[in-house]
Amino acid sequence: MDDTKRVLYVEDEKFFGDTLNKLLTHSGYTVMVAEDGEKGLELAKSFQPHLILLDIILPKVDGKEVLKMLKADPTTKQIPVIVLSNLNSEEDVKKMTELGALHFYVKALTMPTAILAAVKDAIGAGVAPQV
Repeated sequence: MDDTKRVLYVEDEKFFGDTLNKLLTHSGYTVMVAEDGEKGLELAKSFQPHLILLDIILPKVDGKEVLKMLKADPTTKQIPVIVLSNLNSEEDVKKMTELGALHFYVKALTMPTAILAAVKDAIGAGVAPQV
């Protein structure tokens, strides 16, 4: 049985997607990156992640709609969602929290290691890579 924790990162900025993908993969998580909200919703159902990292400003379907749809769907509503965005108004934070986000981090102000710590806190440590 595979104990690997699965993380879905819905992010359209390649730099952020690649950076966190490498960090999480190196830390023992299986990571999928979706570059738009529509693909993120599809992968949330097919990949069945243990956690979703979600940007707000996304092509096709924005993060607020993605979060609403995830929390309305019985197959995805229990998956914890951590929002990573460069939007940082109190209104954005409040809205995403009300919609069910576990945490809200401002990408430009948050070290990737802090995001890794939040992932570990939410779903536990990744599995050490086999050598």
